[in-house]
Amino acid sequence: MTQISLVVSDVDGTLLTKDKTLTERARSAVQRLHKAGIGFTITSSRPAIGMRFLIEPLALWLPVGPFNGSSIVDPEMRPVEQHLIPASAAERSLQILRKFGADIWLFTTDKWLIDNPSGKYVAHEQHTIRSDPTIVTDFSPYLSSACKIVGASADAAGLEACEKAMQEALGSEATAVRSQTYYLDITPPGFNKGTFVEAMARRLGIATGAVATIGDMQNDLAMFAVSGISIAMGNATDNVKDQATHVTASNEQDGFAEAMEMILKRNGVG
Repeated sequence: MTQISLVVSDVDGTLLTKDKTLTERARSAVQRLHKAGIGFTITSSRPAIGMRFLIEPLALWLPVGPFNGSSIVDPEMRPVEQHLIPASAAERSLQILRKFGADIWLFTTDKWLIDNPSGKYVAHEQHTIRSDPTIVTDFSPYLSSACKIVGASADAAGLEACEKAMQEALGSEATAVRSQTYYLDITPPGFNKGTFVEAMARRLGIATGAVATIGDMQNDLAMFAVSGISIAMGNATDNVKDQATHVTASNEQDGFAEAMEMILKRNGVG
């Protein structure tokens, strides 16, 4: 049985509770990984700035993967790799999101741009990433510097349909996948949480079979596919659970910590 040398975790719905809290049990579990010599890092649809608050409490020393792993930044928030959505794909994404009635957010390396400050999820995102948006009337000047575009909508079924339409329209020009039932993320082509896992494995000189991944949403399936062990949260949808090797408790029941404790026991650590 291959020993686990690295754990890569999703953030929202996985590492954090619904109110975006890192529990003491979760923090303690990561500290136990460190002590056992098991690497730990995070990847998320969040921008880099929205991951910064986790660096210190988790004592992260490996790079993290914002924008669904399409960027890699070190713990000091310095870019290691930075990829952008092609401007033509970014423009097409905006057209499709408008067609489906979703609010549009555009993220650059250091900015969150919106054109509807009254959007349903704006306050939620402010709380989530601990940053405020910049309000614009036209996204055009920023299309060539987009790290991620988000369609935010309370219509979960409509956003699922939008995801399929977006994937068909963009093809290999960009990646389109939901990170929440209410967020559809468009990110640079050829990069996802799976490629981030592969990059971290190369960095540590280990096989991807020695990597464990944990998450709860569609955008986590790419890292499930390349890792030796994949763990779905109890709050994940059935199709995410079906593609994982293990299912843990929900993020409200310390399922993340439970999974880390399982990995430690699997590695023979108390």
